[in-house]
This record gives sequence, C-alpha cells and structure tokens, in this order.
Amino acid sequence: MRKFAERKFALALAVVAALAAATPAFAQRASLADRVATLEQRASDNQANMDLLNQVNQLKSEMQALRAQVEELQQQNRQLQESSKAQYLDTDNRLNRLESGAPAAAAPGPQAAAKPSPPPAAAKPAATVKDTPPSVHGDPGLLAQSGDERAAYDAAFNELKAGQYVESARLFQDFLAAHPNGTYTPNALYWLGESYYVTQNYQLAQEQFQSLLDRYPTHDKAAGALLKVGLAQFGLKQVDAAERTLADVANRYPGTDAARTAADRLNAIQLSRLRN
Repeated sequence: MRKFAERKFALALAVVAALAAATPAFAQRASLADRVATLEQRASDNQANMDLLNQVNQLKSEMQALRAQVEELQQQNRQLQESSKAQYLDTDNRLNRLESGAPAAAAPGPQAAAKPSPPPAAAKPAATVKDTPPSVHGDPGLLAQSGDERAAYDAAFNELKAGQYVESARLFQDFLAAHPNGTYTPNALYWLGESYYVTQNYQLAQEQFQSLLDRYPTHDKAAGALLKVGLAQFGLKQVDAAERTLADVANRYPGTDAARTAADRLNAIQLSRLRN
C-alpha cells in the first residue's frame, strides 16, 4: 500500500510538472499572435494614412486649379467693367452733345470702343447754345412790352453762350428778380438751371427746372426741364429717382426730342447698373 501511494504521488507530480512546462509555450504562442495582430493593425493604419495623404494632395491640386480659374474670371470681369465703362462714357458724351444742340460724334468702331475714353467735361455744353423765342398765346405785343426785359435776358444768355456760367447764373437770377412773371421768365428759369447743371451744381439746377415745370407745365421748354430734373437727380446719385423721372418724360411729352434723349439716358443708366 505504501508503495502504491508513493507511485500515485509521483504520477501526480509528473502531471503537474508537464502542465507547468506546457504553460510558457502556450503563453508564448498567445503573445506571438498578439504581436502579429498589432503589426497587421499598424500596417493597416499606415495604408489609411497613405490614402488620406493622397486625398489631401489631390484636394490641394484641385484648389490650385480652382484658384487659377477664379483669378482668370476676375481678370475677365475687370476687362468687361472697363469696356462697359468706356461704352457708357462714350454714350454719355454723345448724349450731352445732343442735349446741347451739337451734332453727335460718329459711333466708335469696335477697337475704339474697347479703349476707355476720358470722362466728359461736365462743365461745358456745346459752343453753340440754341434758344427759342417765348411762345405767347394771346396778345403778341407782350413780346415787346418791355425792352428792358429782353435786354436783360439777352445779356444773361450771351454770357451763357460764351461759357461764362457763373456770370450767366448771376444775370439770370437778377432777371428773375426783376421780372418774376415776365415773358421770358420760363426761358430764364431753364437757362439758369442749365448754368448750374453744367457746373455740377445739381441741387440748384434741379430746383430751377422743377420751378419751370411747376409754373409752366405746358411751356415748350417743359419737356427739356423734366429731362434735366432726371439728369440732375442722377448727378446727385439719386439713381432710382432719376430712372423714374426719365421714364416719366416719355409719358408726359411723347414724341419729343427730350423723350428720345431721356430713353437713351435711361437705357445707359440701367445697362450700367446691370454690369456693376
């Protein structure tokens, strides 16, 4: 019995020893699997990083191409604005000549239109300023009832024709003070407004033209006065009001030279606003 127990004990020790010897090998195999998994994860991460880097480089290339396109479009836009401005200034210059009674210059060719022209001088109308005698309904003798009135009017008008706009404005003011309801009063109001307009005193100009319209709405210079009200508003940067006034010229005075000029100026203003 004692020998049997000793053998049994020895067998148990052998089993324990065998198990103890097998544990490091299993642990070693488990550790190796973990290391392989870790390396595979790192390789996967590296590939993902490379893909991300490639995407970033591709996006950079696309951004550079888009930036070049934007710069090209900006350059084209600047060229269009310069061309539009040149065409507008040319139209404005020719319309100013028409308003003042001078023959309009021939329209420029395609090459000339592409070059910006200098802004038209706002201070001087054409050298020849045309005037029409007052239309008197009733007694024609009213035209000659006062030699002083006609002489004062002619003196102011001669200064206007000579381009002395400050002096013509002063003389027309004197005339209106002396003859507030004279035969030549509507004409004097118009040319006083013109004296202010060509020197860019747009607010004073508008007041004279509006006074003519309010007092003499059927006078032969009323259509031109309404046109100049719109142009004075445009000079004051009141673009919306100017567009309404210029459109009103054709409604109130259809078929007149003023209505045609107003339509041309209105188209030029609207074209300029669309391109800006």
